[in-house]
Amino acid sequence: MRNILKATTLESKLPLLAVEHGCIISKDADITVCYEVTLPELFTVTSQEYEAMHAAWCKAIKVLPRFTVAHKQDWFVSENYKPELQKDDLSFLDRSFERHFNERPYLAHKCYLYLTKTTKERMRQQSNFSTLCCGRITPKELNHDMIVGFMEAVGQFERIINDTGYISLRSMGDDEIVGTDSTSGIIERYLLLSTDDVTCLEDIDLSPKEMRVGDKMLCLHTLSDTDDLPGKVSTDNRYERLSTDRSDCRLSFASPVGLLLPCNHIYNQYVFIDDHDENLAKFEKTARNMNSLSRYSRSNAINKEWIDRYLNEAHSYGLTSVRCHCNIMAWSDDAEELRRIKNDVGGQLATMGCMPRHNTIDCPTLYWAAMPGNEADFPAEESFYTFIEPAVCFFTAETNYRSSLSPFGIKMVDRLTGKPVHLDISDEPMKRGITTNRNKFILGPSGSGKSFFTNHLVRQYYEQGAHILLIDTGNSYEGLCNLIHNRTHGEDGVYYTYTEEKPISFNPFFTEDGVFDVEKKDSIKTLLLTLWKSEDDRVSKTESGELGSALSMFLEKMKKDRDIVPCFNSFYEFMRDEYRAEMAQRPIPIYKQDFDIDNFLTTLRQYYHGGRFDFLLNSRENIDLLNKRFVVFEIDAIRDNKDLFPVVTIIIMEAFINKMRRLKGVRKVLICEEAWKALSTANMAEYMRYMFKTVRKYFGEAVVVTQEVDDIISSPIVKETIINNSDCKILLDQRKYMNRFDQIQELLGLTDKEKAQILSINLSNNPNRLYKEVWIGLGGTQSAVYATEVSPEEYLAYTTEETEKMQVLARARQLGGDIEAAIKQLANERREN
Repeated sequence: MRNILKATTLESKLPLLAVEHGCIISKDADITVCYEVTLPELFTVTSQEYEAMHAAWCKAIKVLPRFTVAHKQDWFVSENYKPELQKDDLSFLDRSFERHFNERPYLAHKCYLYLTKTTKERMRQQSNFSTLCCGRITPKELNHDMIVGFMEAVGQFERIINDTGYISLRSMGDDEIVGTDSTSGIIERYLLLSTDDVTCLEDIDLSPKEMRVGDKMLCLHTLSDTDDLPGKVSTDNRYERLSTDRSDCRLSFASPVGLLLPCNHIYNQYVFIDDHDENLAKFEKTARNMNSLSRYSRSNAINKEWIDRYLNEAHSYGLTSVRCHCNIMAWSDDAEELRRIKNDVGGQLATMGCMPRHNTIDCPTLYWAAMPGNEADFPAEESFYTFIEPAVCFFTAETNYRSSLSPFGIKMVDRLTGKPVHLDISDEPMKRGITTNRNKFILGPSGSGKSFFTNHLVRQYYEQGAHILLIDTGNSYEGLCNLIHNRTHGEDGVYYTYTEEKPISFNPFFTEDGVFDVEKKDSIKTLLLTLWKSEDDRVSKTESGELGSALSMFLEKMKKDRDIVPCFNSFYEFMRDEYRAEMAQRPIPIYKQDFDIDNFLTTLRQYYHGGRFDFLLNSRENIDLLNKRFVVFEIDAIRDNKDLFPVVTIIIMEAFINKMRRLKGVRKVLICEEAWKALSTANMAEYMRYMFKTVRKYFGEAVVVTQEVDDIISSPIVKETIINNSDCKILLDQRKYMNRFDQIQELLGLTDKEKAQILSINLSNNPNRLYKEVWIGLGGTQSAVYATEVSPEEYLAYTTEETEKMQVLARARQLGGDIEAAIKQLANERREN
């Protein structure tokens, strides 16, 4: 039966002939080279960096030969987050996090670049000569010399772009272009407007008023006439929603039709490189004609003036005459939604200063011309004359946040779409040379979510095998610690807190294997000096040396005599009896002004048997922290005790150093909340410096968390030791310190770019989601703002609100002490409400 429908097969109309060596060959002997483009992340680019990228694009396009089309194609497709629930090692909180984000919609972005070499005749053809209108396409023969010259120019183009450091081009292989048996290529994906690997063939209805691809209805907005363009274009614009009077957030000029347009769409950007000299000669002739006809119409005189200005610009600044076209191709399978999309696209074009033009005539032709490899089929009447520099301003220049490739890291959330992002802020930056250590400095005022973020960080580090030791002064980690203790049946999640009935006690003179290396001896000596000397007292070399000698003699004696109980009481008695007698018998006397042993014994008497603090250094339990993977020391009750606070803190630090030295190949993390103040005295400066510089060598990291700006500004120890040795800086909402932020910027060595990012925190949060933003900077070269959004289960485990913590504990008591079950019940109730 004869086919009487106005339909034809795609095979008979397809203008592409072959794909070889990553190039698409058309039946009209056009050759197209395909690249996948990687752009910098959204909200992380400064105005200077946008200008650098713009200059690179302009420089690269200038090396392309005449009659070349540069076609940049950006895909923005709505997708839903697919949780990683199939993993076997997911914890209770990990699984709740993945379920919380299940089916979370976001806009996925892919960017491609197609460079097509064609002929003068093809560059000038109009829509009525499109291959859609041809009955049968006869393949033409390729010009070998033309191909060689074009490929050399393309190589230069690629090198120029990749040398920027901001954009990277990757040549696409044949399988990526045409697909394989199991995956679809970019040509097939474009024809079906789908990013799925497995696609089914669908009809294409090329009706201009309502073009369809399967069930998808298309709408097309074009920028093809100078009358529709703004009076001025730029590389970037200020994004007001994330800017303040003290900082600028910059986005590319075309960003409103990129990631900020929340619908399925493709943004096509074309630059057509004609014969520059021929173009100018044609304009000279047109200007003369306009001038001769100016007396008959004022518009002729105005047009003549505009052409003269164009020619003057070209000759004065050596600009290259090109043609340009941009279009936004959006689609939906719902007519009501398509009307909304039309309005959204028009609104975003208006924010760029452009006149929204909904094209209902050339939609099929422009759709066909945007097919990878068919750029030479573009209708010439849909383009406008300009120069390379303003044409490139219409290129989008940013993409979504990317996840780290490292298997280790934490889950944060994209601040724009709410999609989970895997982020490695410890190992990957060191491997790439961005940082030289894993240490972190966290700064955030009260209520900014500082402890909540730190809970989120340490929970994920712990579940990936790290040993966590926390020094806390506000019960911020009690909920998480109790959950871990409950899940591990007491193996981990050890929570030490100071009470009058059961004070914290230690034994610095005890080791399981009886080995006291140099570092262990130094830490005990530092402890003794801290107990003896006040903050203002200077420690002389003689005092340090004598104390070190006494300690070595005692440890040697303890090794020989197994009856000696290793504790501070035994050391005190050794100093009082044997060492004092040994000093008296020396041929060279030791004077009191050099080493006053009586003053030492009198000052430390309160830590000896019968003294006020005799419990502190004489623990009989000999707490084994070496194999406990999550330990919290809550010392809020003694934070204002000038005698106990420094001692307890330094002993905990010594316990961490013991972990650091002995646990080979295991990640160790020490987190110091406000307890670092006790370590910032003159006596402790060397200890802190050693700690922060050495921990890197033992696969460890030290994290300091603080909220008081005055503390970090006033303490030179913090600046020289903590900040200078923390390559990862994490800041939360700093609007409370907006007027004083210049001091913080100078102290932390932040750039203006980083300052703008930090001051944009929480300025434009989505009211439909519960989260707080956090800025993470790595080595002064890489930084971004992320969102800390968690599931209800994680929130109940991390919360520092006393009423919510009491609610969890009360429900756990009802369930026989099962905290996990209590959190599950409360979280389900929250979701239902």
